[in-house]
Amino acid sequence: MSVVGPGRKRPRRRHSLAVALAGLVTAALGTASLVSCSTDSDRDSGSTFSPTPTGPDTASFSGTSPSALASIGASVKESARAAASAAASSASAAASAFEASVSADVERANAAARKELAGVDGRGNATSEVALTGKPRSQTGGLLVLVVNITNKTDKTASYAVQVDFRDPDGKVVETRYVGAQDLKPGGRAQPLAISRKPAQPQLTAEIAKAQRY
Repeated sequence: MSVVGPGRKRPRRRHSLAVALAGLVTAALGTASLVSCSTDSDRDSGSTFSPTPTGPDTASFSGTSPSALASIGASVKESARAAASAAASSASAAASAFEASVSADVERANAAARKELAGVDGRGNATSEVALTGKPRSQTGGLLVLVVNITNKTDKTASYAVQVDFRDPDGKVVETRYVGAQDLKPGGRAQPLAISRKPAQPQLTAEIAKAQRY
């Protein structure tokens, strides 16, 4: 057994301390290397902490573009105008067809009625034997049509002439029609039509201006 004298350091303890310090240094260097590698790896792989912004994917969008909507609107307006024009033409054709259905005999009776009433003063002698009723516009092509109901309330065969006036909302006579019935037997009835050719608006009212039995 060797004894170290006073003031002398022990070689074994110094060696052990050096080995421990070397180990600590190696461990520290290893840790720094790992941190550096991890940081570099994150940078290389594109860290999620700094994403690159991208534009929206418009391929999956749905809807109609403003230009397409404008085109659709124009098409709808054009269709509406065409429909309105077609409706007006159809109404005019229906009105003409209704008027054409009035027979030539009725027209002759109406002409005779106008001639007869030309010499009548006042309202005539047969207003109590005449009454007016209307027909639905859906049946007349949109025209204002009145049924002139004539009833021979005497005991003799007679002919009738009737004047129908159409007035506007101000009470002004804007149209006059003449209708007649010829050779009605006692108790007999006739229903000629008084047809106005004025537009539907303003709304007109009708009255029996004259009615003469002859």
